[in-house]
Amino acid sequence: MRNRSRLRLPGLAAGVLAAVLAAGCAAPGESDDSGSGGTGPIKIALVDAQSGQLSSLGKWEHKGAKLAVDEWNKAGGINGRTVRLDVFDDQGDPTVGTNLARKIDSQGYIAMLGTAESAVTIAMAPTLRTAEIPNIASGQSPGMVALKSPFLFLNGPTSTTYDETLAKYVVDGKKLKKIAMITNNGAYGKGEHDAFLKALSDRGVKPVADQVVTTDQKDFSAQLTKIRQKSPEVVFLGAEEVESGLIVKQARDLGIDAPFAGAAPQGTPVYLDTAGARNAEGTIVSSPYLGNDISDASKKFAAAYKAAYGEDAEMHGAKAYDGAQILLTALKNSGVAKGRKLADAIRAVKYQGLLGNFAYDETGVGIKITSIGIIRNGKLVKAGG
Repeated sequence: MRNRSRLRLPGLAAGVLAAVLAAGCAAPGESDDSGSGGTGPIKIALVDAQSGQLSSLGKWEHKGAKLAVDEWNKAGGINGRTVRLDVFDDQGDPTVGTNLARKIDSQGYIAMLGTAESAVTIAMAPTLRTAEIPNIASGQSPGMVALKSPFLFLNGPTSTTYDETLAKYVVDGKKLKKIAMITNNGAYGKGEHDAFLKALSDRGVKPVADQVVTTDQKDFSAQLTKIRQKSPEVVFLGAEEVESGLIVKQARDLGIDAPFAGAAPQGTPVYLDTAGARNAEGTIVSSPYLGNDISDASKKFAAAYKAAYGEDAEMHGAKAYDGAQILLTALKNSGVAKGRKLADAIRAVKYQGLLGNFAYDETGVGIKITSIGIIRNGKLVKAGG
């Protein structure tokens, strides 16, 4: 799948900023030169929620990115230099993220991986753009693309791709038109809402219910009661893992038996655990990574992930692994360039990844394909498989 002789130069353990995540690494902000022509470690920041409701995303991202960095360091690093990955906790908070962007700039990081939270990435983007620090992010809100930053790249598709694929399966394929929607008002939820609504509109379909909740809401009975009154054939979910799971659990308690449909969050173990396997049964998921056994490359990745962390890999770890591999390849190809030269090098990388074949365009999007999976017996499986 991947041209491993060119793209995979495997790693030694990366340094980590957060005390809870690492020990023995050099303190962030020390004077080693992370740029081209330097001799010290090449400093890369990984920013994600390591605490709070979205911490599962951050931990998956950290493990996937660290696995890639460890592989490269084990193979000798880049131009003989060790790659150092320092982790920053954005707490899922855009304000915290903005402050971290300034810190990353002041402490001489050459590039950034993350975040998995679209709202935080959007908040950080202006500072990173001014500082000319390339960022490969894992969110999927089209709002990131709308920023038109030449330093912002995505390591997966946007909501537009996820939800067009979903509408094609649900409406075109299954001929279901009584569709209800429940999304949150955060950057991710809004992106999902608008993308799926457009996909329905393009097909002449109007949702029978369109309910919006807040990102910190816990009781969804009012919105779900309105949805139940419409007897939908399927319910579209536009919320992160934990909130989606809570919505599904409460929907089943209220007697809503229609299948749910959504994007990346609905394909994760956290969604499944929060909703409960019985409640999540039949969930339709649009994703570029349906499991660890979809290819020889995914099997190899999953085995390495399991050996390193003692747990099964999932999509967010795979996305972060792909993003790190792309960044490290660009650093090698450019001779550890900085700023705009490094951004140009990222854009030039053609990469056969776990999620598919990456080729970046001017929007910063490198992949525009997802597949459909269904949760069956507590496991996400390819639709029709």
